[in-house]
Amino acid sequence: MFEYMTVQDAAKLWGISVRRVQKLCEENRIDGIVRLPRAWLIPQDAQKPADGRYKQNKKANLLPTTRRTHDE
Repeated sequence: MFEYMTVQDAAKLWGISVRRVQKLCEENRIDGIVRLPRAWLIPQDAQKPADGRYKQNKKANLLPTTRRTHDE
């Protein structure tokens, strides 16, 4: 049988808010979730989804900038 954790357990384990875990569940971004009438069940071995707001190599994608001096 599968082992599940609650949204509260996942929030504590992943270091994010309960509401954020609920939103991740609503957006189907966690594999293997089960929706009950008033709760989400998350597999114990589920991985925290990557944060879609940031690129992983954000700094690598930036072009180098040059500083202007007063002489120019």
